Amino acid sequence: MKKQVIRISILQSSKIMAALYVLMGFIYTLIGIPMILFGGDQLRVIGIVYLLMPIIMGVFGFIFFALFAFIYNLLASWLGGFEFELKDIE
Repeated sequence: MKKQVIRISILQSSKIMAALYVLMGFIYTLIGIPMILFGGDQLRVIGIVYLLMPIIMGVFGFIFFALFAFIYNLLASWLGGFEFELKDIE
């Protein structure tokens, strides 16, 4: 049985992607803390940027996924969406 994704909810899916990017941004926070504590002046500035990465990644993740979903919806209306083959499991 084939199924086709013909539309992606822009707002809802962008919120989910932003949350995932925020979580991934915490990896940068773990890198930024030692840079602030033990680094010189320039390294401390970079460390502060790394501390802000969850917010930065969340914002950019939301914006770029909203753009992706919008473009996908346009193309899916003309070309058809992603196709998946599914099977029922007992």
